Amino acid sequence: MASVPRKEGPVPPFPPGADPDTYDRLRRRVLWTMPSGLYVLGSTDGGGRRNGMTINWATQVSFEPKLLGVSVEREAYTHELVEAGGCFALSILGREDRAVVRRFTKPVEVDLTARTLNGFPYLERVTGAPVLTRAVAFLDCRVTGRLECGSHTLFLGEIVDAGFLTDETTPVLRMEDTRMNYGG
Repeated sequence: MASVPRKEGPVPPFPPGADPDTYDRLRRRVLWTMPSGLYVLGSTDGGGRRNGMTINWATQVSFEPKLLGVSVEREAYTHELVEAGGCFALSILGREDRAVVRRFTKPVEVDLTARTLNGFPYLERVTGAPVLTRAVAFLDCRVTGRLECGSHTLFLGEIVDAGFLTDETTPVLRMEDTRMNYGG
């Protein structure tokens, strides 16, 4: 494939001559084809506030130290809690839990005494961020960096605890297992 020469000055967010709305719809459809997981991100302010939020923008970003990157919309309640508490925990769900992630698309009902988020039991590991007990596996992270990315913040978290809560061969939930889509 031949390379296209770069032009001087700012590059527009769509090809020259393309209708911006039509191109934006095409770009979203292409981005939605990228495989991604679907998780519940647990957060706490380090005090009495907790939340769980459905997220799909999560990935390992470093071998040493082991870092996880999660992108959280700045307007989200979870963003406020991750900022305040300096931590987050990623619950990796089983494929059969498609309906569970729908329960975490808005701020949740928290029962600190029963240790539940929207009625789902959670546990706390090293950081205190909630991990759903029904998760296949989890990653508990301490925030070590952040990068403003348009409407979102990419939080970098060093993995300080991880483990399986069920059989590690359990198939995990992916975005394409649902009718949900985000981003693009």
